Amino acid sequence: MRKLIVAATAAILCSTAIALADTVGPNEVKIVDAAVEGSLSGQAGDAAAGRDIMINRKLGNCLACHQNSEIPEQPFHGEVGPPLDGVADRWSEGELRAILVDVKTAMNPDSIMPSFYSLNLGVRVAESFAGKTILQAQQVEDVLAYLMTLKEE
Repeated sequence: MRKLIVAATAAILCSTAIALADTVGPNEVKIVDAAVEGSLSGQAGDAAAGRDIMINRKLGNCLACHQNSEIPEQPFHGEVGPPLDGVADRWSEGELRAILVDVKTAMNPDSIMPSFYSLNLGVRVAESFAGKTILQAQQVEDVLAYLMTLKEE
């Protein structure tokens, strides 16, 4: 039994190491022609997890600035950013990934949208956030997977 537990633990650690090895670090992301092609984590995103991240006020908090009619149960949708309805028809997957990673580099240097997978968070960053990204690579992929479901009807 002990050998089985050791083997299972080793397999889990090995798979975790492989997943981490496939992750593109925030300083390694290449935005080319306003797009980031290929998963940041080496894995596909989970749309349901992405929806949860998007509405979480301590993670994505996307509804603070964007409207999204697909999430009517959440109050107080913002009006600062463009509506997210149909966003998958307006932008490619690579473009949306670039916008999530670092909108200022990808699209608009004057955007007030935060860069979710960049270490360049701006000025007067709280010490507890310095040197960290807002979202992890897989979380970006999850949000992206959700956004790719938002097509015009």
